[in-house]
Amino acid sequence: MYHLAQANIARFRAPLSHPTMKEFVDFLEPVNKFAEESKGFVWRLKDEEGRSASYLESPFQDEMMAINISVWEDMESFKGFVYGSVHSYFLKHKKKWFDLSKPSQFILWWIKAGDTPTLTATKEKLELHQSQGDSPEVFSMRSLYDAEGNPIKTHYR
Repeated sequence: MYHLAQANIARFRAPLSHPTMKEFVDFLEPVNKFAEESKGFVWRLKDEEGRSASYLESPFQDEMMAINISVWEDMESFKGFVYGSVHSYFLKHKKKWFDLSKPSQFILWWIKAGDTPTLTATKEKLELHQSQGDSPEVFSMRSLYDAEGNPIKTHYR
């Protein structure tokens, strides 16, 4: 059995303490709590206090780089949370908080049920995707693959 891992990284426009980041910061934990309570949610990267991974030391050697990693039972559960919940507001308004002119990346990959992605393994997946693009090993929403490595013809955009 496999689960879907996702990671996204993007560079903040300002430090989390800056007033322009207030809306994002105020809703970060409630949205993460909602994710944890969502159908199909398995795990998310967080610090020892349960806070978002945005507060962890980044392997990207850039304190302004936000990273989010989570695991879901399947593609439908993940899609439901991202596009069919309050999360969609933050997706639509990401340019308020993130510098979209800088490299950002969103990737998906399948892992064995029970496994959790590490920051190092996630960085390797991001680098692999940057160098080769979508493949059964790591992909984006533009070219989806099932857990057996077969292309999925449905797009979620």
